[in-house]
Amino acid sequence: MTANPPARTPSKPKTTALARSEERTALWLLLPSFVILLLVAVYPLARVFVSSFTDERFAAGAEAADPDFVGVANYQRLLSMTLREVPPRLDTEGNPLLEDGAVVYENPRLLLRRLGTPLPFDQVATFDVFGTRYVLGATTAPFVRAMWDTLVFTVSSVVLETLLGLGIALALSAKFFGRGVMRAAMLVPWAIITVVSARIWQWMLQPTRAGFFNTLLDDLGIADGNFAFFQTASLQIPSMVMIDVWKTTPFMALLLLAGLATIPGELYEAAEVDGATRLRRFFQITLPLLAPTLAVALIFRTLDALRVFDLFQVVYGEQRYSMASYAYYQLLAARDVGMSSAASVVIFVIIFVFALFYIRALGVDKDE
Repeated sequence: MTANPPARTPSKPKTTALARSEERTALWLLLPSFVILLLVAVYPLARVFVSSFTDERFAAGAEAADPDFVGVANYQRLLSMTLREVPPRLDTEGNPLLEDGAVVYENPRLLLRRLGTPLPFDQVATFDVFGTRYVLGATTAPFVRAMWDTLVFTVSSVVLETLLGLGIALALSAKFFGRGVMRAAMLVPWAIITVVSARIWQWMLQPTRAGFFNTLLDDLGIADGNFAFFQTASLQIPSMVMIDVWKTTPFMALLLLAGLATIPGELYEAAEVDGATRLRRFFQITLPLLAPTLAVALIFRTLDALRVFDLFQVVYGEQRYSMASYAYYQLLAARDVGMSSAASVVIFVIIFVFALFYIRALGVDKDE
């Protein structure tokens, strides 16, 4: 018996001179794009990163010629926080002081000011957990509040816009009379400039009968015509979410409608023949095949929502910040380029984390 010859490993195809020439040509053709990307994206981003580690001032004349390197001091000012228990006040016998049956606590602001730290802490919020009161303090309380408000605004608006946009896209993907007109009309809120739409909603939500919603609530007997939407702290962020959902839901619907158009109709026909219900077809065909488009839509909307500026700036100005409007305030009002750059870097990192989460969660980075 003769031994079988060893299996030969297939050799890799050799790169021909023509292929190498095509690769060089492709690189030369891509070079202008790389240069433009370097000028409009990479350099400004690197400049912001560098500035965040300095005490550079904006429009400071000769004082801004040589900014000093301060390391992570700007980030410490922005992000340093502390959580402290607020003790109850004690009476002469050492028992908790009660007023109308409720425990009276020490002043949380004074408690934070007594902390021996290089940077003073300011009160961000107080809350009770299992009968114990805590205070959250920060060295830059407005930015911490802006982070929380921006995250709440982002999650709420993106979730509502995605659900409503998906429903509208599914409805407009069906064939019915006047579908083209409905698709065009759907885009009207999105086509309106954000500053204009913010002003329109600001007028409609005025806390008097001059506002449309107060007039409507008064006519329905629900309120007395003086309901303060923007003046009530608990309603400020929901009001902003409502404005953003009205304006940006058409954008989500448009992206998802384009994704639905790429799904072959034969799949639905085969599933219908097999007896699959509409709900089963949605979860087993529509949603899996729509995942890449959904991921792109979520990334775009989350990026926009996390860096929201114009909506907060028009409605609240310096009364309540988003992260982007706080960075704007630090740059132009406080003329602190270092703090503004550090805030911008924080926004960039948060957006990057959200983008990675969407890509991994929806599996769009996996090769089919």
